[in-house]
Amino acid sequence: MILAVLALVAVETAPLTVSVSGVRSAKGRVHVALCPKDKFLSEACPYEASAPATQGVTLVTFPAVVAGDYAAQSFHDENSNQKMDRIFGKIPKEGFGFSRDAKVRFAPPAWSDAVFNHGPAPQAIHFGLRYMMGGQ
Repeated sequence: MILAVLALVAVETAPLTVSVSGVRSAKGRVHVALCPKDKFLSEACPYEASAPATQGVTLVTFPAVVAGDYAAQSFHDENSNQKMDRIFGKIPKEGFGFSRDAKVRFAPPAWSDAVFNHGPAPQAIHFGLRYMMGGQ
């Protein structure tokens, strides 16, 4: 009986590879967070991963993501301080991007512009970074 209950609560997971393009240098790391709707644009997303920056394209892999709807948010931590540096507390000094290449127009993108569905099979998504400021 216990095994039957455990089987019912088994959660399907699958790997997700995020290809982040437009990385302007090999300095630092590229961070990616996968967020459900209620955590989007926060620092409390349930999945976070990073990889050493590679100029051009950097691949960030999540080995086991529960199937569901997510938005990815990313930044290029060129100075390796593990946070998005900003001017006046708002304007990003480092490259940033969102799944589905959701546009930023004087405000962060809407959930509906960045959401994608991750199913029970391995998946890859792609989006690019934008830099609003010059190099570090």
